[in-house]
Amino acid sequence: MSVVSRAPGTRVAASPRTTGAQPGVQPGALPSLRFGYGTNGLADLRLDDALSLLADLGYDGVGLTLDHMHLDPLAPDLAARTRRVAHRLDALGLGVTIETGARYVLDPRRKHGPSLLDPDPDDRARRADLLVRAVRVAADLGAHAVHCFSGVVPEGTDTDTAWKRLAETLTPVLDTAASAGIPLAVEPEPGHLLATLADFHHLRSALGDPEPLGLTLDIGHCQCLEPLSPADCVRAAAPWLRHVQIEDMRRGVHEHLPFGDGEIDFPPVLAALAATGYQGLTVVELPRHSHAGPHFAAHSLPFLRHAERTAATVPPGPAPALQQAAPPHGAPSATPEGSSR
Repeated sequence: MSVVSRAPGTRVAASPRTTGAQPGVQPGALPSLRFGYGTNGLADLRLDDALSLLADLGYDGVGLTLDHMHLDPLAPDLAARTRRVAHRLDALGLGVTIETGARYVLDPRRKHGPSLLDPDPDDRARRADLLVRAVRVAADLGAHAVHCFSGVVPEGTDTDTAWKRLAETLTPVLDTAASAGIPLAVEPEPGHLLATLADFHHLRSALGDPEPLGLTLDIGHCQCLEPLSPADCVRAAAPWLRHVQIEDMRRGVHEHLPFGDGEIDFPPVLAALAATGYQGLTVVELPRHSHAGPHFAAHSLPFLRHAERTAATVPPGPAPALQQAAPPHGAPSATPEGSSR
């Protein structure tokens, strides 16, 4: 396999699984989706072992969470370590997206702390600096997006102030993303300030609809609390879709589940996703299953490929259907920090 130099935001490994040409796809047919697996669900493996496992299993890419056990964004020689990872990804033919949901990478005592909403401006700046580092790593790896989320509204902070902090703190990150040509894909997260698709549009409007700002859509979160079905959420999110995470989930309960353990009907979701033309990675997100990460990685891809084949027979989606009402934004979370991750 030939390996060429990476340009920001591009895939470079010449592999039949990841190039634009899709063998066996008839003219006019929808292209195959590109599936990845998140390293936050393989936290007990060395990064090189995790990448080798995913390539051997047939994944198209990896959702790489910057964390102390894998590619530590705060340790010395980040640029040199990133180059080594880039060479390994190229050799294995894996695409990559950068995720920033490490629990304790910034603060060993506060899960996901500090956030973009913290009252202390220095703490907010630490989170923004992590995101800037993530954008630079993404550019060096040829990643298709950098994922982030808002954080939980701190106690004693009103929502108007929280939204103002979020917009102000993200602005320099978006400037870096624009310069690097890497989308910043914000994820609606149950229990957070930015919890729903409607909240994403609120932020987009507050920032003046900046070009680098995109959306991470977590399919399980759609099932958890969005008024639309997951398939209709995909269709509604299509213009802003820059990254997709996928797992099973139940209505009103923010718990990432292996496929088949929740309530999601996946063929219509994958049919809707393919119809949007989305060709970034769709990354399996099972962060609480690292104890058996290789097992779940091995079983997730055949499930998704089977659902994808079934999706080819799914007719175009009907008019959007509303789900039963979910609990308020903060209620579905399984932990006080507002995330079951």
